[in-house]
This record gives sequence, structure tokens and C-alpha cells, in this order.
Amino acid sequence: MHLFLNGLAASAGGGLTYLRNVLPHLSTRQGVQVTAAVSPQLRRELGVLPQVSFPEINLPAGALQRFWQEQTTLATAIRQSGADVLFSVGNFALRKSPVPQVLLSRNSLYTSTDFLRDVRRRGEHGLWLETRVKGSLARRSIAWADLTVAPTEAFAQELRQWTGRHVVSVHHGFDPVAFSQDETPLAGDIRQKLETDKDALRLLYVSHYNYYRNFETLLRALPGLRERLGGRKLRLFLTCRLRSEDNPGSYRAQAAADLVAQLGIADMVVELGAVPYSRLHRVYRECNIYVAPAYAESFAHPLVEAMASGLPVVAADTAVHREICQDAALYFPRFSPEALGARVCQIADSAELSQALADRGRERSRAFSWHKHVDELLNLAANLLATIDPVRRRSGRAS
Repeated sequence: MHLFLNGLAASAGGGLTYLRNVLPHLSTRQGVQVTAAVSPQLRRELGVLPQVSFPEINLPAGALQRFWQEQTTLATAIRQSGADVLFSVGNFALRKSPVPQVLLSRNSLYTSTDFLRDVRRRGEHGLWLETRVKGSLARRSIAWADLTVAPTEAFAQELRQWTGRHVVSVHHGFDPVAFSQDETPLAGDIRQKLETDKDALRLLYVSHYNYYRNFETLLRALPGLRERLGGRKLRLFLTCRLRSEDNPGSYRAQAAADLVAQLGIADMVVELGAVPYSRLHRVYRECNIYVAPAYAESFAHPLVEAMASGLPVVAADTAVHREICQDAALYFPRFSPEALGARVCQIADSAELSQALADRGRERSRAFSWHKHVDELLNLAANLLATIDPVRRRSGRAS
């Protein structure tokens, strides 16, 4: 079976994490050939993979411009590759795919009323309109695809309600060996920040700055949390900087930076900046509790990474977070800084609870496997090919 994987839209966060893990696994499968359209940066990072070829396809950086060019040029590349099935990884499908198409839909913003309300409140009218336009294209994409796959059952249910279409769920995976095998030291400035105040209660949040990750609720929780902790020091480590130019996308981080100053918590917020994915395991090991305040998610890879690293988790009470963590986390109403702080204190005040959550988390993380994920994708592709019109299958091989 020959797969054409369109990952050109993956530029940061979960999209890159997905491709970094899935492509090496696909490269080891007997009888599977892959043509992977990805960014030049990711091509260089992945290097040479058996059975995987990387065509030179350069598209505009903007999502809408890229979408338009994909619609007009990608079909030719698919035909020339001789692929049997197209996997569209970036939320948008090819309208007239020459071969059967599986859409991997993972952007929860298009179905999130919280996000639209948030950007309106911030006066981001351009972003609100852009999200609505992209949401319309994402919704149409589910109709254009032969099969749509969501990374959690909770998000699949959202998509079914949104479109009235059949959507299946296949959990993303995790590979603990691959995640922790790189022993390259952290950069000196990051290492120095992590080595100070070892006696503090150390919270961690792994994310670029953006609105739906709900940084502001987390920041507002810190003053009250500091009071509850008495004299114990508190540090929140962020794998980003609260400067707009240091984060992907058009999200404006200045409001969060201003909030840090207004709340008087600059001494508690440690901006590590971006940490290479292969070295993130070292950051998890240096912290005590993982916090996940996001109000919109479709999977959330850092939750699995945190659980596998033995960190107790405090997460916003969403269906996706509960599906991923189950009983390995404490949950709080997603816009309540007071409740977030209270959950952190529960863990900080009880070594028994902390250990129980850590043990449950390690066990829960074992349920996620990239090997299993790829198996399920290949089965879906094979079943799709078995039911599709043979004439259409042959059309994809035409040059």
C-alpha cells in the first residue's frame, strides 16, 4: 500500500509532534510505501527514512493561501507519486482527491464557542473572522473526505454533532523510549533556570503561548496559591516566552505579560523559551506538578508525556482531558483560578495523593502507543480501499 501523507500545514505544537512520531513508525512497516509532503525544516529533522520519500512541495505560509494552492496543485503530485490513499493531516481535505482520502481532523478551535467568545473579548475581530472562515472549510472538508479520524472520542463526538457526519476516533500514541532517549544536555540558560530554587513547588506548562491554552487563568491562580502555600516558594515553568514575536501564529502575548506585572508574580513565572522536543523529558523530570488549563483541545500530547514522566496532573475539566487522563488527574472548572489553585494545593499538601496520581499516570500513559495508532490507521486505509470504486482507485495512478 502506498500512502501520500499531506503534512504541509504542520508547523508547530501537536502537528509536528504527530509527524515526528508517525513517519518513523510508518517507515518500518512491511509492504507500506509513503510519500510525505512536509515542511523543509521537518524534512531535514527526520533525515533519511526507509520507504519514505519527501517531494519538494513549497506552499505559502498562510493557512488560507496554502489551502487554495493545495486545492489547485496537490492532486498532480498525488497522481505522480502513484499513491493509493491520501492522508490529509492538517484539518483540511482535498476537495477532489484523485484517490480515497482519510482526513485527520485535530483542530478543536473550529468547534469551540469558548474560543470565539475569547477572541471577541480581546477585540481580535480579524482572528474571529479567520477562524470562522477556516471553520467553514474544515466542516466542508469532512464532507469531502471519504473518512474522517479524530484523535479522541470526545472530539469525534464534537465533530459528529457539528457536521452530522460519521467520524471515527483513533488515539494518538506515545513512545516512552523514543521520548526519553536523547541525553543531549539542555541549553545552558534553560539548565540554569531549572537548577535554581530546587526547594520550590515547581509547576510546569508545556505550550507555545496562545489564547485557547488559557494562560491567563493559570497566571491568576498564582497569587492565591502562594498564600495557601505559606512560606514555601512557588515556580511556574513555561516552555515559551510571553512575547508575541517568540510564538508561532498571530496570538498577542502582551496581555499575559502585562498580567504577570499587574499580579506581582514575575518572581514566580520562569520563561524557559522553546525547548527542543527531544529534550523535553529533562524538563518534566525537574518539576513536581503538571498543569493543563487549556479550554479547547483535541488530544494534548503533553498530558501523556507528563503522566509517563511521573508528574501528577491538574487539568481543566474538559471531556478530552478526562478521556486522556481518567483518574490520573485532578480537575477544575476551566475558567476558575481559585479552583485550579485549590487542586494544586491538594497535591502539594499530600505526598500520598501525589504518589497515587503519579502511579496512575504512569499506568495510564501505557495505553497510548504510536505502534497501535499506525496499525489502526493502516487498517482503516485497507478497509477503505476494499470498499472504494476500483475506477477511482486506478485514477490516482494516472500521470
